Amino acid sequence: MALEQRLNMRMSQRLIMTPSLQQAIKLLQMSRLELSNEINQELEQNPVLEEGLEPMAPEQLESQPTPTSVTESSTISERGTGDEDDYDAFWRDYLQRGYEPRGAGEPIDAPSFEATLTRQENLTDHLTWQLEMNPCDERAREIAEAIIGNLSATGYLDATMEEIRPMGGDAAYSEAEVAGALALVQSFDPPGVAARDLSECLLLQLRHLEVDSTLAERIIIDHLPLLQAHKHQEIATRLGASLTDVQTDVEIIRALDPSPGLKYNVQRSEYVTPDVYVVRDDTGEYRVVLNEDGLPRLRISRTYRRMLDRGASEPDREAREFVREKLRSAVRLIKSLDERQRTIMKVAISLVKHQREFLDHGIQRMRPLRLRDVADDIQMHESTVSRVVRSKYMYTPRGIFEMRYFFHASVPDSGGGEVSSLSVKQRIREIVEREDGERPLSDAAIVKILEETHGVKVARRTVAKYRGELRILSSSDRKGSFD
Repeated sequence: MALEQRLNMRMSQRLIMTPSLQQAIKLLQMSRLELSNEINQELEQNPVLEEGLEPMAPEQLESQPTPTSVTESSTISERGTGDEDDYDAFWRDYLQRGYEPRGAGEPIDAPSFEATLTRQENLTDHLTWQLEMNPCDERAREIAEAIIGNLSATGYLDATMEEIRPMGGDAAYSEAEVAGALALVQSFDPPGVAARDLSECLLLQLRHLEVDSTLAERIIIDHLPLLQAHKHQEIATRLGASLTDVQTDVEIIRALDPSPGLKYNVQRSEYVTPDVYVVRDDTGEYRVVLNEDGLPRLRISRTYRRMLDRGASEPDREAREFVREKLRSAVRLIKSLDERQRTIMKVAISLVKHQREFLDHGIQRMRPLRLRDVADDIQMHESTVSRVVRSKYMYTPRGIFEMRYFFHASVPDSGGGEVSSLSVKQRIREIVEREDGERPLSDAAIVKILEETHGVKVARRTVAKYRGELRILSSSDRKGSFD
């Protein structure tokens, strides 16, 4: 057969991610901080995009036409990229309207900003202040500062005496100087700070409380592992004391703090800005309001639009193409930002509808919810809902929650219905809090209480799993536990 060239026509369908759709997906999964940075970066790089200083009047917003959806605008983008003269017809809505935050002017009872400006004192600050108030020579102060700088979050000294001595440089500290500075720091508040192990920490607190009990000291020094294993009878036998005396001193030891530094090294609260506010009006209905405070009002520069309109008769085609490309980029951003806010609003309204019982009555009435339930409700794909709830927060009368908080697996109840796994965890927590400390409930006993009292059927291994997620010890470890 002879080789020859032929021209054939063939029709096919393909899924193409247009630049507009790619940017819409990118903006949808961004947090408020990431979105703000993205907008500011685009404002710096794109001369066609500018920030409007004055908000549009409400009657102007109502009179503006509704922008097209993501699907429709993606198709328009594909058709419009090849036509250089009708861009104004395709993007007229966004060219005239720009992006106007919907939440502007909405009265919202938001948390006060002043709370974010405070800084809690940590353990280092507390000990340094006491050191400055204590009269001592400069060399002892240097050693004490080195000791304070080597304390763990729980208040224990991580460095050894041998490691601290060379910290003086050429004039190394002597063993007596380090011991004296360590004794000074150990005399500070909180009692037990700068201890090198648990035994020393507890002994320092006993001496601070002036507890005159050699039995308690002997238990801490010689039988701490038995104490942690709750073997009180064996401790009494080894010490030649009565069980009553041992239990009395054990109660004294149990009142001590094995981690004295934690009260000053609490985890710092991270303040978040809600993306959505859910407020309850006078009629008892919930109103969803987008929080767009801080988001700029974007618009297309009229100067560059006029320049592009006049550019048809100008010879500088390269400049005209540059402006046109920047115009397309600006319109894509405005359209994507508008669609992002619309989608977040839809998901938030759906969440309020599904979790109305939680908003009214609390966590015990939380409903099981899946991404598919919300996706079916708002007629979108599950992946879209997943992107929306990522790093987004909702302010409700019950507190501020991440939007993912409202999605939980279901657990069957005795009536043939379903309850949220989150409400089951809350009930387990309440059951453990009400139990007798001397006779803690086993997982099997908790299963029985859940079924008889709350009508929830769960397996024992499920209770063990939830208990682990709640960081609740097993029944044997909860009995007179001592950490």
